[in-house]
Amino acid sequence: MKNSLLNIVGVSCAAINAGIKHAQNSSANSNIKDTEKLDLSIVSFAPETKTAAVFTQNVFCAAPVVVAKNHLNNNVRALVINSGNANAGTGVASGNKGLDNAYQVCEMVAQSLDIDAEQVLPFSTGVIGQPLPMQCFKDNIAKLSMQLANDNLSQVAQAILTTDLVEKTASKQFIVNGKTVTISGIAKGAGMIRPDMATMLSFIFTDVKASQSELQSCLTTAINQSFNRITVDGDTSTNDACSLSATGISGLDIGDCMDEFQRALNELTQTLAHKIIQDGEGATKFVEICVKGGISDEDCLEVAYTVAHSLLVKTALFASDANWGRILAAVGRSNIANLKAGDVNIYLGKVCIVSHGELNEHYTEVAGSAEMIKDNIVITIEIGKYSTYERVWTTDLSYDYVKINTEYRT
Repeated sequence: MKNSLLNIVGVSCAAINAGIKHAQNSSANSNIKDTEKLDLSIVSFAPETKTAAVFTQNVFCAAPVVVAKNHLNNNVRALVINSGNANAGTGVASGNKGLDNAYQVCEMVAQSLDIDAEQVLPFSTGVIGQPLPMQCFKDNIAKLSMQLANDNLSQVAQAILTTDLVEKTASKQFIVNGKTVTISGIAKGAGMIRPDMATMLSFIFTDVKASQSELQSCLTTAINQSFNRITVDGDTSTNDACSLSATGISGLDIGDCMDEFQRALNELTQTLAHKIIQDGEGATKFVEICVKGGISDEDCLEVAYTVAHSLLVKTALFASDANWGRILAAVGRSNIANLKAGDVNIYLGKVCIVSHGELNEHYTEVAGSAEMIKDNIVITIEIGKYSTYERVWTTDLSYDYVKINTEYRT
């Protein structure tokens, strides 16, 4: 894995401080100073680029999500991304302000890049329920389009952040038939995280040659083992989205490197997903929950998410308290059929806490506490003897999580 963010030939981008975060915080009577924070980005693609995407399953999806879905099959040539305002809960029916504003932003970008508005995908993240400060876009989009460059992707990684503390970036490369394929991705997300696609935004770029349908298949596979396996607080945002754009400039067809490409994409999305969890709002623990042996993978996933979303489990994790009864109780209330108490074994790391539904006779509080005090914790739960296996990644629940979300708009 390469740690540096690699440029993709055929992808040009730039970010600017358009005053969106400042305008939003001013309207919410905030004392936060956002006069220097990047908050508006444009990403421009070479003409033959193909783009696939997945979007939030939230019924109250934001206006930019509606527009992006409508524009996805129109030879996408650009992305426009803003942070500080989600343009969600602002109206998505025809003639409503939120939808009209999203279309206007696409028109502005199209005019500045000499492309069609239908070739622009808009993305927004930030506070829900406030109209977009349109003057911020009118004053800055033309200026921003003049700054597009191949080496500005790190600017975009900064500009998409909201409550995030760190940028989330990753790159991968592999060589097939003497040709090098590069994949680079950026993401944002720290709270309101349970993507369910698709809170997060992620944008991935590659120079492989592929059709939109091929990209869509690869992206769906990658997301189901990465972004769809993370949760901070169980909340699915109105604005979640992840796109994958392929310029084709490497000259290597995806059909000649499908296995290598899928493996690299899986690794890249999982790296980004883990960075979201590591930057979870107020998080002090990175927690992997593995569930094995259920009748189906879906049963294993249900148990994993039930434990991951348990407030009592999450607060015990924050306290480094080996309160195994909370884990056992969460497993027991999982919404699956045919769960038998006698089939359940639970481990903290390699320490067996529960054996056949009861406290393991060899377990000691000292051993359990030694595992719980770690920054990285693995909880393994066996619920049967089948060969099924699922895992999710989550965080603890700290005082700071409450503080961050209490003060988000005030």
